[in-house]
Amino acid sequence: QVQLVESGGGSVQGGGSLSVSCVASGTTITHYCMGWFRQAPGKEREFVSTFDHDGSTNYADSVKGRFTISKDNAKNTLYLQMNSLKPEDTAMYYCAAVLRYWGWIQCPSTVSTYVYWGQGTQVTVSS
Repeated sequence: QVQLVESGGGSVQGGGSLSVSCVASGTTITHYCMGWFRQAPGKEREFVSTFDHDGSTNYADSVKGRFTISKDNAKNTLYLQMNSLKPEDTAMYYCAAVLRYWGWIQCPSTVSTYVYWGQGTQVTVSS
């Protein structure tokens, strides 16, 4: 069983930066697809970014060039650095994990594929 606990986030003005972290326990996440997803009020949960076992990353078009995902295997921790934040980035940010299936070309971006989820951390960007 994998437990994920997010931290960080908070409130910032547009153009500012925030970072969120996700500590995993119960297993080492080396061979997991790890991802960040977000959900704004009244909207469906959506893909933000993924980090693959080999270090390859993927980003939603809406955050590309502004957000950076990273992982520290020694600390079993996933990070998301968010720069040039916009009011439309306001959402609850969730960390997610799924054991990597070797038939995947890359880590999936679909919410339903991920098995383990954190409780979420709020990011609020004011204009």
